[in-house]
Amino acid sequence: MAPDGTISATIFAEMSALAEATGAINLGQGFPDEDGPDEVIDAARRAIKRGVNQYPPGRGTLELRTAIAEHQKRFYTIDVEPDTEVLVTAGATEALAATILSLVDEGDEVVTLEPFYDAYGALISLARGEHRTVPLRLPDFQPDPDDLRAAITDRTRLILINSPHNPTGTILGRDTLELIVELAHEHDALIVTDEVYEHLTFDEPHVPIASLPGAWERTITISSGGKTFSTTGWKIGWITGPATLITAILTVKQFLTYVNGAPFQPAIATGLALPDEFFTDIAATLKNKRDVLSHGLEKAGFEVFDSKAGYFVVADAAPLGYDNAITLCRELPELAGVVAVPISAFCHEELAGEYSSLVRFAFCKRVEVLELAAAQLARLGR
Repeated sequence: MAPDGTISATIFAEMSALAEATGAINLGQGFPDEDGPDEVIDAARRAIKRGVNQYPPGRGTLELRTAIAEHQKRFYTIDVEPDTEVLVTAGATEALAATILSLVDEGDEVVTLEPFYDAYGALISLARGEHRTVPLRLPDFQPDPDDLRAAITDRTRLILINSPHNPTGTILGRDTLELIVELAHEHDALIVTDEVYEHLTFDEPHVPIASLPGAWERTITISSGGKTFSTTGWKIGWITGPATLITAILTVKQFLTYVNGAPFQPAIATGLALPDEFFTDIAATLKNKRDVLSHGLEKAGFEVFDSKAGYFVVADAAPLGYDNAITLCRELPELAGVVAVPISAFCHEELAGEYSSLVRFAFCKRVEVLELAAAQLARLGR
């Protein structure tokens, strides 16, 4: 589905097809080209070998739910009850789907930031909700407080935020998070927070909104193991939040996938218990990859925005003479042997013009791949 919820061939599918057809380096899709840590991979193998291959419990295995609760306590000092306040899902996307479909009635308003991950608009449309957005303002991709106050009203059912943010790589400031909590209380809204890049921050630590005063009782926190452990194909995600909200979400989740990933659940539990050095190292490694690609983009003539977290960096193609990033992305495989995605693909049509020359590049690839992509992109600056 497109960001407005209509069914169409997306620019993402088009760019992936271009990469396959041309053999270009695919920096459009956000998936790593390296496996995750041996401890996690080996734990999955052991689980398969010992017969963990049938339906797991509907809420997820106790081992994983306990590991998620311990993770929230260890990193954020958030106390979570594994039996009632944790739900394992088929990735963060199913977590989002179950949450929105269970909590949004026809006509309810859901506020998101814009640009937004494309699934948000589609899922809000499926729930027959009304999608309202708050633009992220250049150059730091932060929302204006007055825009938040204008968008969040008594008609707002959910405030859906994504920090660290895809596609921009920004992290919402604490003042913004506190304002969102304040507005949620003022208008009796719920907060849904998508935190899949929580461990992939480069210059500042992740602050879950649920950890702020007054937030827990109205916040549904969503994350997953795919990005942290480079296992995006396993689709192991989770939700934490108040028991009443988790139970409501489970009523929908059970009719989506029912359950999933039995042998991968103990493997992700193993990952969540890895020592602090692992989490520090993966962020440092990814920061280096960001720098490799960012420097290459700058040499090619792009204006590059600072990516503070996640898998992606945003670059402005206007200095290269491209005011329309869609046009550039369609030509880029031939010009430089690289595939990327225009930021306008993450926007409603009304706002797309403000980001029309911006392009998202993924740097979650091997360093040698990024170095090759950077060398090929240099052709643009000649």
